[in-house]
Amino acid sequence: MRLNNQHLLITGGAQGIGEAIVINAAKEGARVSFVDIDDDLSNALVKSLVDQGYQVQFQHGDVSKFETFKVAFDKLTATYGPVTVAVSNAGRNSYADPVEYADEEWESFFALDLKSTWYIAKLCLPEMRKAHKGAIVNIASIHGRMTSPNFFPYSAAKHGIVGMTRNLALDEAKNGIRVNSVSPGYTLTPLLKGYFEQFPEAAANAVAVQPMGRVGLPEEIAKVVTFVLSDEASFINGADLMVDGGLHARYAS
Repeated sequence: MRLNNQHLLITGGAQGIGEAIVINAAKEGARVSFVDIDDDLSNALVKSLVDQGYQVQFQHGDVSKFETFKVAFDKLTATYGPVTVAVSNAGRNSYADPVEYADEEWESFFALDLKSTWYIAKLCLPEMRKAHKGAIVNIASIHGRMTSPNFFPYSAAKHGIVGMTRNLALDEAKNGIRVNSVSPGYTLTPLLKGYFEQFPEAAANAVAVQPMGRVGLPEEIAKVVTFVLSDEASFINGADLMVDGGLHARYAS
């Protein structure tokens, strides 16, 4: 029960890595709140976990817009109290030609993938500072340290998350608050499953370069996140934890 008596807020909790974090955190004793735009998946997840006796709630909200995010945040904290641990997970993919990419596409993508990470800190930090305790984990990516061709602007956003994490960790340490990022490699989310089903050769190539001979599972990422949020990780701060099965250690050949 690593997160017993904690109130966890996570963005993008309806599926994939976010869903796995919601489930694992609930099993570790947390009261879990999440914000998402997919009402059907979110409500089904809440019902499943509540029926098992866990404390989980959801609010619809676009976390790329501060005011709509704050409305959802206020409703969630009115029920479960101040957020004590938080995860910025919401995001999407965007791969584009830097010449052809339009300004409005850039603004929309970065509002979700990068600005929402600032927004969750902006909302949660005031109460964490009052309590002189708290932990935030930002979900980045292996592309936050290294990348491949044709990953513009996705890689830029993930680098931004890692950089923001380091600064927040330095700024908030005096307030008893830890801020870290977790950077998954290939992870078998619904999005990746769909891609692999559509392009079997890409699946074969992805597995071929994995030192462990397979890609990761969402629950494997979730367990790392839960640990980093917990008091067991009380001296981990400003870190970017690579959870990629050793892919980043591989020399390209």
